[in-house]
Order: sequence, then structure tokens, then C-alpha cells
Amino acid sequence: MKPRAVPHAVSRLRTARLARSTKPFLARGGPRGERCAGCRLVPSHCLCAVRPVMAVRAGVCLLMADTEPLKPSNTGWLIADVVADTFAFGWARTEVDPALLALLADPQWQPYLVFPGEFVAAERVVAEVLHCKPPERKRPLFVLLDATWPEARKMFRKSPYLNHLPVLSLQGDQLSRYRLRRSKRLVGEQSHFCTSEVAALCLELAGETHAAQTLEAYLDVFTHHYLQAKQQLPVDTECAAHRRLRGLRSAFGSHAGSIGA
Repeated sequence: MKPRAVPHAVSRLRTARLARSTKPFLARGGPRGERCAGCRLVPSHCLCAVRPVMAVRAGVCLLMADTEPLKPSNTGWLIADVVADTFAFGWARTEVDPALLALLADPQWQPYLVFPGEFVAAERVVAEVLHCKPPERKRPLFVLLDATWPEARKMFRKSPYLNHLPVLSLQGDQLSRYRLRRSKRLVGEQSHFCTSEVAALCLELAGETHAAQTLEAYLDVFTHHYLQAKQQLPVDTECAAHRRLRGLRSAFGSHAGSIGA
């Protein structure tokens, strides 16, 4: 399937990161390592035809550890597929992208740094997204540290430009369905939430229930395609994950449209 005409933020960050590499990044799988430019999967298991297109008021800012944009299993890519206003920046200890600082200072956004509250001073921690009436209402911008848990803790400690942001501490009570990488991530060392699951919880708090459910279903479909490819098995478009994603699209009509059939 053809990728979308305009690459999203994570795709652009991946391209920039590859351009800086001194040696090629080789992901396993596919003939000669061939992968779809639109979804990073092997062509036989391409996901592009079911990529959701959503109208979402909230935004997501991904601050990504060095190699995260290169990994085919990274789920920040899925967030950028679903949430149009997704921004992605590479993290470095010694420098910060001026565009990131400008985004955090943009008056249309209310940024929330998503991180476990037990590691933060109590006065910074919030458990809810502020809901104000127009014209005062700002759009929520969820800042996610897209990294392994040790990397995320380092990023949190060594990013002083984030110190002024309120910290949104999530209390997810569901078990993670993410089965591709079992690193300890973001919402506590025992929770095993991946980045797209964290984003779905944030969208739910922001009142974007349909977008949250769609992102959850899209993750399940992506996981199915990825694992079927890894096991050299065909995609089952009638599996529970595909049926759920189709049901969400049908229930909301064109609001949950997608690229492709």
C-alpha cells in the first residue's frame, strides 16, 4: 500500500535520524529487509489500508529516545497515524530543539508531562485534564517520554525545560495488551504500558473517548500484523482486533474513516 502523501512527525524524525546514522539500521524481516514506508511492516503484512483518520482536539508531543524512531515495534508511530496534531522530537541531554520549546510555549496548548506521580513533587502532580470554557479553554497537549523505563527516568531528570509543566499521573487499571517489547515503560515499573496505550489513556481523560478506543483497537491490529509477519503467517482480517476496529469505524461513520479500503 502507498504511504500517506505527507509523512507524519514520527516518520519525519525517523528519516532525520537515519540521515545522521554512520551505518545502516537493519530491522529484521522481509526480503532484504524490505519494509513499507507507511507502516514499517513487511509488504505482505502492510497496515496502511486500515490506518484510521481522526478528528482529535488534543495533541501529543513525543520526546523520543535516540533509537526509538528507528524501531519497527515503536508505537509512537501509531499515535501519529491517529492523532493529527502529533509532534515528535529526538531527546539529547546537552541540547533541546527550539521548535520543542516554541511548542510548549504556544498559547493554544496546555501541556501535560505524563509521568508517574511517585517520582515527582506532589505540588506538580495532577490527575485530571483541565476543562475550561471557551474562549479560555486551551487544547491539551500530552508530552510523552517515548523510551524504555530507565531511559525515560533519565530523560525526566535531565530535561530542565520540562520542570515547569504539570505532571499528569495516570492510574491505569488494565493490563497491557502490548506483546512486542516487554520493557518497563512510563506508567510505573510493573505496568508495562506502551506509548500508544499511555496516549489512549490521556485521550480518554481529555474526553476523546472515540479516539482513545480507536487507538487501542489500532494497536491490537498492528500487534496482530507484526506478530503474524514474525511467525510467517497470513493476516487474519476477521480476527477480533480487525472486527473491533471496523466496528468503531462503522459506529461513527465518516468521523472514523480511514485511508484505503
